[in-house]
Amino acid sequence: MIRTLLAAPVLMCLTVSSLFAQQTPTASVSYGKHERQVLDFYQAKSDTPTPLVLYIHGGGWRGGDKKSVGNIKPYLDAGISVAAINYRYTQNAVEDKVVPPVQAPLHDAARALQFIRSKSKEWNIDKKRIGATGGSAGACSSLWLAFHDDMADPKSDDPIARESTRLYCAAVNGAQTSLDPKELKEWLPNYTYGAHAFGLKDFDELHAKRDSVLKWIKEYSPIEHASKDDPPIGLFYTGDKDAKVGGIHKDPTHSPVMGMKLAEKLRDLKVDVVLSYTDHPDPRYKNAQAYLLDRLKK
Repeated sequence: MIRTLLAAPVLMCLTVSSLFAQQTPTASVSYGKHERQVLDFYQAKSDTPTPLVLYIHGGGWRGGDKKSVGNIKPYLDAGISVAAINYRYTQNAVEDKVVPPVQAPLHDAARALQFIRSKSKEWNIDKKRIGATGGSAGACSSLWLAFHDDMADPKSDDPIARESTRLYCAAVNGAQTSLDPKELKEWLPNYTYGAHAFGLKDFDELHAKRDSVLKWIKEYSPIEHASKDDPPIGLFYTGDKDAKVGGIHKDPTHSPVMGMKLAEKLRDLKVDVVLSYTDHPDPRYKNAQAYLLDRLKK
């Protein structure tokens, strides 16, 4: 009996160790000067250029790390490479006097994507087939990249800046789709998240000062950039199975209502969108990883 009890944790440790051994980065490199502007690249074995998953971690833009990338073996086995990035937190942005603070994590994500594309020959990447993923704030960043007009500067002296910031697709978990307090209060009356993105102390202050930061909301809220030329999007949520617009939710920060409202807009624009949440799964894709495995190999 004692031997049986001891064997289970040992086996568990071996399994976890084997998983992480398979996920040793091919390269860990800096894409900027700040200590958090770093990424881990995991190369899939292939004789031809591979698609790539860009993983942007969550943590409210105030915490988290690229090490939360999870099990990427299915991607690598399918011939899809992976890049997991760190980026400047909003508190780093305040220290560096970046205004508004959310500009730092979002522009870092764009720069990391451009850097990865600049390495396409060296890393055997098909730079056209890059899909982003992440949870919560990482999901919001992924959607902002997916919808934003191309930020490439073809006339730049910096070859990295000349690379595109557009995505082939995105599949995200628990995404904040809007940063507009007026919109969010209408969707989710008990919503309280996001003031730090604009350097404000709480949601009430953000709501009261909305007009003064409206230009920032228009620039950094993902849904503001949605247009008919956007790539396919997968939106995955847990949370309330009976979520409704205008209802009170246990976790409004990650409520499927935000996915519903974005999906509504994307469908009106004829953009390919999948929405899946508790008790309302999509029959084709059980999760964001399944979505990316399918889309990036097409």
